[in-house]
Amino acid sequence: MSFEKDFLENTIKRFKNYKDLGDKTFAQLNEVDFFYQPNEASNSIAIIIQHLYGNMMSRWTNFLTEDGEKHWRKRDAEFAAMKCSKADLLSFWNAGWDCLLTTLGNLTEEDLGKTIYIRTEPLTVVDAILRQLVHYASHVGQIIYVGRLIKNENWQSLSIPKTAGASEKYNDDVKQGIKKQP
Repeated sequence: MSFEKDFLENTIKRFKNYKDLGDKTFAQLNEVDFFYQPNEASNSIAIIIQHLYGNMMSRWTNFLTEDGEKHWRKRDAEFAAMKCSKADLLSFWNAGWDCLLTTLGNLTEEDLGKTIYIRTEPLTVVDAILRQLVHYASHVGQIIYVGRLIKNENWQSLSIPKTAGASEKYNDDVKQGIKKQP
């Protein structure tokens, strides 16, 4: 397998992993939880979803042929609370990820060496992909953190629980094929 093909496959796998972590967090939350803000300076999960949706649609629509900061994007509005439901938010979440994953799935090995633009800044396709992977991972981490704050002792761990012996048990389960590495 070529480096380029391996890069594309592994990048898609990592993006899907972050989407899955968000999905597992959302499954634990009630509708009202999506709008909880720890303080005035912090974003709610709803606002983070709105921002990710706007960013994903802008960055990944016509990825190879248009600047990633589209003229129709209203970034500032992404950080204003909207009146919407959990179902609406999940629809935004899924639409953004679908746009991203479809675009990545359609890229070829040859596309990785091309130059694209985000806010007129030239980036290689590889750099642009890595830039977005890091950006989205940071926001999914925020979603998980806020979800964990809300659920407190009712939180269902998305990774290895913080209990004595949990890491050893997890490693043993992986070795025995009971669990798969993310």
